[in-house]
Amino acid sequence: MLKIVEKFKYTAALPIVIILIGVIMFFAHGGFALDVDFAGGMTMYIDMGTEVDLEELSAFIIESTPDGVNPTTQRSDGTQVIIKTTPIDTETRDAMQAAILEKYNLEPDAVLQVDNVNATVGSELKQQALMATSIAAILMLIYIAIRFEMRTGFAAIICLLHDVLIMLVVYAVFQIPINSNFIAAILTIVGYSINNTIVVFDRVREIYGKNKRAPFAETVNMSIKQTLTRSINTTITTLLPIIMLFIFGVTSIRQFTIPLMVGLVAGTYSSVLLAGPIWVFLKDVQAKRKKKKLQKAH
Repeated sequence: MLKIVEKFKYTAALPIVIILIGVIMFFAHGGFALDVDFAGGMTMYIDMGTEVDLEELSAFIIESTPDGVNPTTQRSDGTQVIIKTTPIDTETRDAMQAAILEKYNLEPDAVLQVDNVNATVGSELKQQALMATSIAAILMLIYIAIRFEMRTGFAAIICLLHDVLIMLVVYAVFQIPINSNFIAAILTIVGYSINNTIVVFDRVREIYGKNKRAPFAETVNMSIKQTLTRSINTTITTLLPIIMLFIFGVTSIRQFTIPLMVGLVAGTYSSVLLAGPIWVFLKDVQAKRKKKKLQKAH
């Protein structure tokens, strides 16, 4: 039988090391790379008419704009490109736009769309992202506590925190811009991970209900073993289309799929190797507290 519960200190050590690496990289890079959605700035969509060398275009834009604008360029779809900058005034934006149109011999209607997001809106988006994740976590805690018990709710929330932190490590290490896709990725992984965790918890409840005399750790190990194949197969079938998006998608899609793939693996890891052992740990802690109270009473 798999001894997942007994190996908990080893399975918990790996994510702790990864998260510590993420913390180091976070401070080394001076924080996360916030996209225009959160930091504020300008986004310009241009149809170049033909595929262009992004490195050449990016170098030209950098030369054509003042210091501090920090323009970034990425391919959107086909011949379209997206140019993002820090907040700039109208004159700087118009000068950059005119320079690109002249350089690549484009008509004014080649500029498809220009969006401006100020810092206040970006701050509101960050608050909304935090609120959405927090509300989702609270509702899941309530649901699991009702369906199982409060300890399982806390175990599930700890696992969700693990999944989110591992995803944040990816953003910190690879400096992937945090934008509105970040919210979608976080909520997707939270939903996927909690589903896998509930499958394990449900099997634990089913087996434990049939034989409550068996050691709880043994019941958890058996439940993990019985649901392991299902968890792995579900993860693989979910990963395949995301991998295809990464291979064939444009830059913005790839930036979304990388943390999503890592989050899926992290969610499976926590559901299989962490959730059950944490439940056992919390149950043991409560049992020891009850034992101490009884000893004091006597």
